[in-house]
Amino acid sequence: MGLRDKKRNQRRVLSRRSAGPKTGEGKDFLPLEGKEQRVREKKQPEEPESTATVLYIGHIPHGFYEDQMQGFFQQFGAVKRVRVARNRKTGKSKHYGFIEFENPEVAKIVADEMNNYLLFEHTLQIEPVPPEKVHAKLWKGVRKGFIPVDRVAIERKRLSKDKTVEEHKKMLEGIVKRDEKRRKRIKAAGIDYECPALVHNCGVREPVLPCVTL
Repeated sequence: MGLRDKKRNQRRVLSRRSAGPKTGEGKDFLPLEGKEQRVREKKQPEEPESTATVLYIGHIPHGFYEDQMQGFFQQFGAVKRVRVARNRKTGKSKHYGFIEFENPEVAKIVADEMNNYLLFEHTLQIEPVPPEKVHAKLWKGVRKGFIPVDRVAIERKRLSKDKTVEEHKKMLEGIVKRDEKRRKRIKAAGIDYECPALVHNCGVREPVLPCVTL
């Protein structure tokens, strides 16, 4: 047997070893239909039931506030509480808020059906908030409603309170410094103008702070 015949026989043996068993050969062979049937019999894992009753609502349009949200979402089920995030100074809406339902199933239906709902040219973004992520002070003061802070009254009270000697002295020092800067700017501009002298509470004209009696 020549060298070529030996190589030819080796290739035949290797090809037989690498080839798979034919149909009906082999003890571990399983038909394809039986395999598909076993895959179908496997049960898919069920989704855990949602216990979230609080929903986050984003992209809230102007005019869709607490009363409007309460009336709109009551068609799905009983609404427990509603809160719209507002600016503390102006009281205007920040266009997002939270709503709580009594039944978690109702909350899940609202989150599934009303997400990406177009309302007054705004697309609502609704997502359930897990119970463990609900802030402890989320519903604090929700029954009282939003009461805007009267900044004008606070500032009026601050300016009207009686000042101590140190506070009064500091205030007069600031007045004198601003008056001196004003005089320098007028003189630098080439304007011939005599600024009026400063007057303290006693009615005596005293332009210098040490001459002012407290």
